[in-house]
Amino acid sequence: MIPFRARHSHGDVVEIAERPVRLSVNPRARRVSLRLDRTSGEVIATAPTARRLSEAVAFARERAGWIAARVAELPDRMALEPGLIFDLFGDPVVLETGPGRAKLIYGPPHRLISADDAAFSVRALRIVKAEALKVLSERTAHHCAQLDQPLPKIAIADPRGRWGSCKPATAREAASIRYSWRLALAPFEVADYVVAHEVAHLLEANHGPRFWALVRKLVGDPRPHRDWLKRESGRLHAFGRG
Repeated sequence: MIPFRARHSHGDVVEIAERPVRLSVNPRARRVSLRLDRTSGEVIATAPTARRLSEAVAFARERAGWIAARVAELPDRMALEPGLIFDLFGDPVVLETGPGRAKLIYGPPHRLISADDAAFSVRALRIVKAEALKVLSERTAHHCAQLDQPLPKIAIADPRGRWGSCKPATAREAASIRYSWRLALAPFEVADYVVAHEVAHLLEANHGPRFWALVRKLVGDPRPHRDWLKRESGRLHAFGRG
């Protein structure tokens, strides 16, 4: 018997109507499907097995018009360049050029100033991330105090699929929380909800009733903030990508 060799593999990228489509195998899937990840802007064709990836490719080709329409709905990428105005924890920031070291001057409006050269966007992004770490650390300390918890290690990153993650303390390791720096682009109340969410995980490593009771104790009804993040995630992930 000649062994089966899949024509396509999990993770392959094919071009359909001049757009990349990533192939994915998900054993829990019941059928071939196609979706647009609005966070990453990526089109994903999924099949239950590697044998059916060719079927997924054919299905994607049949839906080329749907792919084009959904991609066209994505937010425009927002490069960090002089003149751009964006929100930092809900307050407007203007990107400007100027001499000296890059700096953030608090307003209103805030002004982020850096030299006008090829590294402008790199330095501007570094300042945004520094402000994210500062504010998110302050709010973590606040909510930890509310729950009588020691302050965990705090870091920022740029994950695609989540706004924060928490590792509760163990006998060998201190607790740690990691946030997406892109929370700095959300309103303060939304970012503060994510902080409260992760701090609550220090006590409840689940999403059960006691966990949500802790979140509501810290920030009230979480639903408006969760809805905002779901609605605006594509725009936040387009920021800083030229």
